[in-house]
Amino acid sequence: MTKLNSQQLRVSKPGKNDLVKIKRNPIYLVLDRIIDTYNIGSLFRLADAIAAEKVYLCGKMEYPPSSRIHKAAVGTEKWVPWVRYKSAPDAIKDLKFLGTQIIAVEQDKRAISLRPLTKSKFQFPCAIVVGNETGGIGKKVLDAADIIVELPMYGVNKSFNVWGSAAVVAYKCLESI
Repeated sequence: MTKLNSQQLRVSKPGKNDLVKIKRNPIYLVLDRIIDTYNIGSLFRLADAIAAEKVYLCGKMEYPPSSRIHKAAVGTEKWVPWVRYKSAPDAIKDLKFLGTQIIAVEQDKRAISLRPLTKSKFQFPCAIVVGNETGGIGKKVLDAADIIVELPMYGVNKSFNVWGSAAVVAYKCLESI
């Protein structure tokens, strides 16, 4: 498969044959009311990088086509399958019905640190859920999650960027495939 640089991605449009050639990994990204279009675009870029099966855009947020999302996604929003859901709990319900493990990335009293997680903790297919930059993942989604993980924070900052957190968890999951 030909790899495209950011300049090529910004102007490319995949054909049906192009999308079929991409071997997708059994990982979904679920975006729960993400506010910042830079984060949405970056999550599309991550989804492409890990060859995610699909991105779920849930709740009140901006959706493609959007020039702001496109700018951060460098065109990958055209290459990654995505679907819009009214709410993250609806998406989670459908994913769980399909036997998908739900991994919420959130600071929560039920959360376990990502660091000691072993490959055996991850099952496939899996969905990595990230939430709103201010309010986090909704309570219904956290309650439905199979695992809630958080990244250890060693400095003075209390939290990490939503797309960065998703990337760390996604690559940890990929180690298990």
